[in-house]
Amino acid sequence: MADQSAQDRNLPASAKKIQRSRAEGQVPRSRDLQHFAMIVGGGAVLAVGGGRVIDALRLMLAQALRFDVRDVGTAAAMGERLSGLTQQFLMLMLPVCGLLVLLAIAGSLASGGWNWTMKPLMPRFDRLNPISGLGNLVSGQGLGQALKAALLALVLGIVGALVLKDRIAAYVGIMSVPLPSAIAYAGQQLVGGLALVAIALAVFAAIDVPLQRTLHLRRLRMTREEAKQEMKELEGNQQIKGRIRAKMREIAKRRMLAAVPKADLVVMNPTHYAVALKYEEGSMGAPKVVAKGADLLALRIRDLAKESKVPVLQSPMLARALYAHAELDREIPAALFGAVAQVLAYVYQLKAAMAGRGQAPQELPKPFVPPELDPHNKPGYAAAEADEDFLDTDTAEGEQA
Repeated sequence: MADQSAQDRNLPASAKKIQRSRAEGQVPRSRDLQHFAMIVGGGAVLAVGGGRVIDALRLMLAQALRFDVRDVGTAAAMGERLSGLTQQFLMLMLPVCGLLVLLAIAGSLASGGWNWTMKPLMPRFDRLNPISGLGNLVSGQGLGQALKAALLALVLGIVGALVLKDRIAAYVGIMSVPLPSAIAYAGQQLVGGLALVAIALAVFAAIDVPLQRTLHLRRLRMTREEAKQEMKELEGNQQIKGRIRAKMREIAKRRMLAAVPKADLVVMNPTHYAVALKYEEGSMGAPKVVAKGADLLALRIRDLAKESKVPVLQSPMLARALYAHAELDREIPAALFGAVAQVLAYVYQLKAAMAGRGQAPQELPKPFVPPELDPHNKPGYAAAEADEDFLDTDTAEGEQA
């Protein structure tokens, strides 16, 4: 069944699965790149600071071989002397070891990037099963890793053998020169050998880094069932987001309809568009749109306006222009100031006449709307509709009553 499941995993890993695997600590790492970084770093340390290290080691050796004969019979004195030499050696080697550790970490980050998680440290008792462990060992990936390690060991062995073969006479001749010169010459030969090893590791690292990424993505391949399940999860999230957006639109719609009874005027088209306007002198620089809608929502705005005795003016071009260019809870565009001022002045004059504070207006206004602001603008369309502006009959009769 496991083989069948592996065969079914023929779909590439999705971005979500890759991110989930990183959260679980599964990232591609190249050990060959770490080895290369450590070898190069160690060689650089020997090349740059090898002389100082050798001088410090020679001084330590001289101090260790120089002691008072009376201290030989005192165990505590010899122990203190050994402890002091050990501390000196550690203080000398800790910076070098620390640099090598940093280089190993840098090599690991270069192949897989930074990933902080504690999940790999959690105990997994299924890994203690010897049967499953043997299966992983004899799997294609396990055999590939074993063959790669064997090939690397073989190449490094051949490189080391060639280096020793060419320089065996020089190493034998070291025994006939003074110790400081012998140590310096051995260090030079060691740096040269490390350079050849570094070249071999560089070739393996250049192959292993993309190989590990490819193997990592192959391990994360998905079955069709997994892809379908992930798609369902994503669609479920989209459905939740869609419901949230619909709920927000419903709340905004209710808030908008609640502002209709407080409007000064509703402009309609006569049934497709409706825009409710409000103007408060002193607090507003221009009339503001408090509600707008199309089709059924426009009819709902009209009905609310009639129930609240808000004047409804049918002006198709003005209604369309306001609906297309005016934002909700914002002031109307400056290009429509004149047209809106005409209809508001008519409504205020009509209200004053009904309250007995003035004369009734003689005729309905015919506001001018720039043709470019009409979304339905066509040649001759504005002139054909200019005579359609009128005050809603039911609203006017209600206000007169």
